[in-house]
Amino acid sequence: MKKILIISDGDAGRHFIQRVVETYTTENIYYVVELRAQKYENVNPARFKFYEFDPTSLYKLANLLKMEFVQVFISLENVQELENTIKNIRSIKKQLRIIVLDKWNLVNKDPNVVLINTNEILASRFLDYLPNVPVIAQNVGIGEGEIMEVLVPFGSSFVYKHIGVIEQKNWRIVAIYRNRKLIMPSRRRMIQPNDLLLLVGKPAVLKSVYRAIKRELGQFPEPFGSNLYLYIDMNIVNIKTIQELVRRAVFAHKKFKHNLVIKVMNPSDIEVLQYIKSFRGASVEVHIEYAQKDISLTFHEDIKNYHIGLVIVSKELFADNATRTMLYDAHVPVLKISDRSFSAVKDAALVLSDNRDLEKVSTTIFDISEQMSFNIELYNYMNEHQDEKEQVIEHYNNLSTIFSKSIKVMYENQNPIMRLRKKENFIQILPFTKKLTGRRIYSLFSTDSEKLYYKLDDYHQIFIPVQL
Repeated sequence: MKKILIISDGDAGRHFIQRVVETYTTENIYYVVELRAQKYENVNPARFKFYEFDPTSLYKLANLLKMEFVQVFISLENVQELENTIKNIRSIKKQLRIIVLDKWNLVNKDPNVVLINTNEILASRFLDYLPNVPVIAQNVGIGEGEIMEVLVPFGSSFVYKHIGVIEQKNWRIVAIYRNRKLIMPSRRRMIQPNDLLLLVGKPAVLKSVYRAIKRELGQFPEPFGSNLYLYIDMNIVNIKTIQELVRRAVFAHKKFKHNLVIKVMNPSDIEVLQYIKSFRGASVEVHIEYAQKDISLTFHEDIKNYHIGLVIVSKELFADNATRTMLYDAHVPVLKISDRSFSAVKDAALVLSDNRDLEKVSTTIFDISEQMSFNIELYNYMNEHQDEKEQVIEHYNNLSTIFSKSIKVMYENQNPIMRLRKKENFIQILPFTKKLTGRRIYSLFSTDSEKLYYKLDDYHQIFIPVQL
C-alpha cells in the first residue's frame, strides 16, 4: 500500500477528495487533513483516514509525517497557510514530492514541488470549446498535443474517404466517435460528416492534419503552402517560350488569389529578364539568381522560406529527371505548363488506375477545379480490374454531392490516353508518387497510366503529392 497525504481546505479540495474516493485503485491509502471536516459519499474506511487540524501547526503535522508518504497533495484557500504548510513539510521531509494547487501564480525553485496553475487549467478548458481550435489531451502522454480530437465538418477533405487511402505518416486515426458511439477504425471504414476523430502522432504533424481536416474548398494551395512559385532555369527552358510561361503562371496566380514568387536560375537573356521584372508588384516577387549555386539546395530553401504550396514549371523542366526528382522531394503540388492556351482550359481529366491514389488527392482536385472553373472528367479503362476503381468512382460521386459540382465518368474500352490525345485542350490531374521520378525509358512498355503521364506531355498537367 502506498501512503498519500492530502491537505485540503475549500471547495476545490473537497471536490478533489470526492473524486479520489470514486477512483478505482485499491493500492493506495489516503490520509486526509482538513481545516474543517467534510462529509463524503461512499468512503471506504480501509482506504481513507481523516484528520481535522491546522496544517500550519508544525507539532501536529510532524506526528503525521512520521509515516512514509510517497506524495503530498495540497489545496488551500490562503497563500500564507499554503507557504507555511510547505515549510513545515520541508523541515521534516526534504525530498517528499509535493503537488500544489496554485491559485496565485507562485514561483517555485524546489524541483520536488509541482505547481498546478488553476488559471492555466481553466483557460485551457475554455479554449477546448472555441470553434475551429483542436482539442488536445492535457493529461495523457506528454500533454504537448500528441493526442488530439477533431470534428470533421460537412465540407471537409476527409469526408467520405476510406481510412485505408489516407496517408498516415507519423500520425494515426485511432478511434472514430459517431452519434456518441465508439467505432474502431479499419481500412475500409469511411469517414462521415460530423465524425469525431481521435488522432495520435507527432504534435507538429497533427497540427497540419487538423488544418487539412478543417479545410474546405477555396483554400488551395493550402494545406501544402500559401504561395505560388514559378521556377525557370534558362539553361533548360526554351527562351522563346518563357514569356508565354510567365503569362500563364500570372493567370494561375490571379485565379488562386495567392502571391506569386518567380525564381530565375542561370539568367542569359536580358530582354526576357526585363519582361519578367515588369510583373513585379505587391503580389508578385521576382528573384534572379546570378551566382552559381546548388540548384536543389536553393529550391528547397525557397519552398520553406516562402511557404510555397504550388510550383509552376515548363514541360522541359519537368522532363528533366533530376528536376522532377527535386520537385517530388519538395512534397508540394506541381503545375506543368505546356505550349497550349491555359486560360481556355475547361476540363480536368483524371485517368483511373488500379491503385486508389486519386482518392487520396480527391478534395485537392475538387478545390483546384472549383477555383479554376474546371469540369471534372473521370476516365475508366474497362479492360482493367474494376474493384478499386469502383470505390474511387463512388468516392468522387459522394464528393460531387457535397460540393455541388457535377462530374462525368467515361467508360472506355480503349486506353483513355489514346482518347485524350485527340482532345483539343484539357488539364490532366494525377497523383505525384515516387514512380513518376523514374526515367521515362523504363516505362515505355508499362500499362500503368500514371507512369505514362508523358504521353500527354503536350497538355497542361498538375501533379499532387499523396501525403499531407
